[in-house]
Amino acid sequence: MPRQQTPGGVDRSRMRSAGAALTSLTALAAMSLVAGPAVAVPGTDPCALTRTAAHHSLGLDTWNGAYPKPERTLRAVMVFLSFPDHSPAQAPAAIAADHFPATSEFFERASYGRFRLEPHPEKQWTRMPRPSTAYGIRRDWAPEDRAAYVRDAVATADPHVDFSRYDVVYFVADPEAPGVDADATKVVNFDRPIRADGTDLRRIVTVFERHPPDRNVLAHETGHVFDLPDLYHRPTDGKGDWDTYVGDWDVMGSQFGMAPDLFAWHKWKLGWLDSAQVDCVQSGSSMHTLQPLSQAPPSGGTGGTRLAVVRTGPGSAIAIEARGSAGNDGGTCTEGVLVYRVRNEAASGGGPIEVLDGHPRTEACWDRSVYPPLADAPLEVGETYTVPGERITIEVADRTPSGAYTVKITT
Repeated sequence: MPRQQTPGGVDRSRMRSAGAALTSLTALAAMSLVAGPAVAVPGTDPCALTRTAAHHSLGLDTWNGAYPKPERTLRAVMVFLSFPDHSPAQAPAAIAADHFPATSEFFERASYGRFRLEPHPEKQWTRMPRPSTAYGIRRDWAPEDRAAYVRDAVATADPHVDFSRYDVVYFVADPEAPGVDADATKVVNFDRPIRADGTDLRRIVTVFERHPPDRNVLAHETGHVFDLPDLYHRPTDGKGDWDTYVGDWDVMGSQFGMAPDLFAWHKWKLGWLDSAQVDCVQSGSSMHTLQPLSQAPPSGGTGGTRLAVVRTGPGSAIAIEARGSAGNDGGTCTEGVLVYRVRNEAASGGGPIEVLDGHPRTEACWDRSVYPPLADAPLEVGETYTVPGERITIEVADRTPSGAYTVKITT
């Protein structure tokens, strides 16, 4: 049957199933942090949005110097915390194996080898001074209880952990202690750093995951350590879908996603994409060859263009990238050209990125996707999409034998 182009979507014969089961997940949030100092990023171009005071702003003309930038090897210590009211059933090595090397491998693939997260797990449990039930551990944690937990953990670990040697700190609680709530896993940021071993601890990842943990949960939380925002939508009443903004398409939206590789915009922000790999689209029509985001570059090469950007205003842009079933995206059920909107003034959890659904009348992979309506968002060869509210048209003209997409962008 012929396909009819409509603004904001492509008509297809594959209709949504009324009985599709939408998966709702309990995602993980980072606490607020005051804006940090700006560090200039050389060679930024007109499509690089300005960093704002929004928490985890996706502006990338400067780097927030309060966060470590993952462009080198960063050392991460894992401190395992037990409590007087429970004897751990697992050894620290078993808990560490839940998260590593999987988390390091995720970032190794996402960064194309430009960043290495080096774990240093402690070999023994560190006994906290109070029972697990004394800290009120839960998702929406009372600030005074959370502060007491972190203070006790730093003080108890300090005699045998030299915090000055590490860039990232994970406090991993005994997952079976009676007062531990797995939903409380998050990054705790400090307006005033904790001083230990002559270094400032600005943020600590507090881990309360069950054994074994949720998939990619530590990659999600570690993303916050590098100033990446939450991309999920948290319903005000705590009910409904959390994944309406980006679905499966980035680990900062859902650690359960089928295609959890970081968006190209995130990779640009983190320094994993060079300006030569980003096409800043000006007015008129232009052709672009987009390499699949998760496809590793050839030895000694840059991997070609990974992102095309159309600036739509002082604080917004449309981003276009190709997604294929490789690397971190090996579990995806659809491939194609993904289109999304970026806003630099939207704070973490407030929709800084929204995937635009190329097929709003259909869905895919309802049995595996965290949000089936966006699982088939990418455009396929021969399809044309008009961005709602913008004079931007994206036409997927061809796909090369290597898997790259030839895209015509008109604005």
